[in-house]
Amino acid sequence: MSTQTLISPKAPSGTAPRRRFRFGGEQAMFAYTWLIIAWLVLPIILMIIFGFNNPHGRYNQTWQGFTFKWYREVFSISDLTGALVLSLVIAVVSSVLSGALGTGIGYALGRYQFRGAAGLNFVMFTTISSPELIMGISLLTLFVSAGVGLGAVTITIAHVMFSISFVSTVVRARVITLDRSIEEAAADLGASPWTTFWKVTFPIILPAVFSGVLLAFALSIDDFVVTNFTAGTATTFPLWIWGATRVGLPPQVNVMGTLIFAAGILIAVITNIRSRAKTKRD
Repeated sequence: MSTQTLISPKAPSGTAPRRRFRFGGEQAMFAYTWLIIAWLVLPIILMIIFGFNNPHGRYNQTWQGFTFKWYREVFSISDLTGALVLSLVIAVVSSVLSGALGTGIGYALGRYQFRGAAGLNFVMFTTISSPELIMGISLLTLFVSAGVGLGAVTITIAHVMFSISFVSTVVRARVITLDRSIEEAAADLGASPWTTFWKVTFPIILPAVFSGVLLAFALSIDDFVVTNFTAGTATTFPLWIWGATRVGLPPQVNVMGTLIFAAGILIAVITNIRSRAKTKRD
């Protein structure tokens, strides 16, 4: 009785076996993530592209040629430049004030248990979740009832009021995870509570404070709804754009938006590089 040995055919030398591509859950999540990123970035890319457009009329909606002249004439429209400067000033002032006030509130909520802490925490989250329309109407009613004239000051106050909640929430989250043994060690070495806070605690929570201030700045510079209720005769950058949409937006708006976006990217890159350098040193 003879036996036969079955030998499977071998692949030709120099060729790797083929692998079937399977579209599973990981690949679906990867594709979904990049689809969302593309959806969010597409309007920004169009804004940047149309900053180089050369329209022959008032409407900058169709591509009619490439030019750099709008970057040279970015400040040629005085009203638009004034609106941008006003928005930047209000954003800087409101972010600094909300950063100072929000840091104190966030530190108190994250460190201490006191009467009214739950109510204050509820108010902070209510301010974040409430519609801007309701906030704008309530602030307008407050200013009119108090006899305060609407303008840049009321815009700044309004921006501080809704930015405090965001700053305090960010700082509170960092303070909760803070190791208290470091502060206790400073106290054992003879440091006063004030010295401990500025020399030990504040440098540790500074990244959270900085993040809250940047968030307040971003919220302020592009706010429209609350600003529209509290502006009076003042015109900020978003209000100017809204008014200009009726007659056509000039390409300078795209250029200014591109410059603001580039400044934000630059700040994020610098912060990331400094954070990585500090991590390597540590």
